[in-house]
Amino acid sequence: MNIHEYQAKEIFRAAGIPIPPGEVATTPAEAEAIAKKFGGTVVVKAQVHAGGRGKAGGVKLAKTPEEARSVADKILKLHIKDLPVQKVLVTPAADIASEAYVGIIVDRARKKAVFMVSPAGGIDIEEVAAKTPEKIMYHPVDARYGLMDFEAQQMGFFLYKDAKQARAAASIMKQLYQAFVKSGASLAEINPLVVTPKGEVLALDAKMVVDDNELDRHPEIAKLRDESAEAPSEVQARNANLTFIKLDGNVGCVVNGAGLAMATMDLVKYYGGEPANFLDIGGSSNPEKVVNALKIITADPNVKAILFNIFGGITRTDDVANGIVTATKQNPLKVPIVIRLTGTNEEIAMKILQDNGFSASSDMDEAVKKAVELATKGGKAA
Repeated sequence: MNIHEYQAKEIFRAAGIPIPPGEVATTPAEAEAIAKKFGGTVVVKAQVHAGGRGKAGGVKLAKTPEEARSVADKILKLHIKDLPVQKVLVTPAADIASEAYVGIIVDRARKKAVFMVSPAGGIDIEEVAAKTPEKIMYHPVDARYGLMDFEAQQMGFFLYKDAKQARAAASIMKQLYQAFVKSGASLAEINPLVVTPKGEVLALDAKMVVDDNELDRHPEIAKLRDESAEAPSEVQARNANLTFIKLDGNVGCVVNGAGLAMATMDLVKYYGGEPANFLDIGGSSNPEKVVNALKIITADPNVKAILFNIFGGITRTDDVANGIVTATKQNPLKVPIVIRLTGTNEEIAMKILQDNGFSASSDMDEAVKKAVELATKGGKAA
């Protein structure tokens, strides 16, 4: 679950991390009032679950309250990566002498939380990793002991030569790790961590992603979810108990089981196509899941062909077939559909589909190739 910058800042601030004050506005008038309260130059920042806000025009300086109103009006009309901006954070501008990056992410290969720190802050860490990897220090944390003082100091001195600044950064890293663990986060990031001309070390930005599996243990974090800032398809899928991630391709995939879903996407790529999504209907035999899955996929205008790839173990393929028939009767398809079914009640499923004008295959490669061909060249499934 993504949370907004202003929410992450509250969590970081509660952990003791030095962060400039800021307030949220939903209208230009509110932004103007907040700017008057702070006085001086302010930064108006779009609150949206998307990267690249600055490049999209979602982060602007305003020297006067009237300018803050004008800037907020423009930002609140933006869509950044197809997501509407409905809130802005207004915060005093800070004088910056240098920028650094500090982040923590769960590394599944190491099975540990790993710090990434870099003296090259204010830009995407992926860009730093690609162009100047020597400017990044990686440090895995042993969960039994947490981040030790000497480890934090080592990273602090990687960022700064000045001992006072290095120790301040080390203290912030310890506080960031505490917030990371306490919130059940999978990512926590400060970019940039800045040094002011007076030598103060401050966190000017905050980003946090919380593992969905932690939300039952952290209801106070779950309350921070803002569905209006998420892709509608992902909200719909979550409410329907489907595992769904939207991608940029044109082959819509409906699969049961995460492993088979990953293999299906790999095969789509292998045959020259691009998957439009990851969608796992799970092991349930409820036809309603299939109905909801098709609703979500057909709402994506980029989808040019739909691929069902079902291996029936716990899942009964006849229930999936009934779901396909029900869904297509309720909402007739405008794009071709390719169906691969094999496993439990396969013969019954095939007959249900044939009786309703669908053809299906039990061969995975054959189905994927056909779906890619239809998505690429257009046409109808046989």
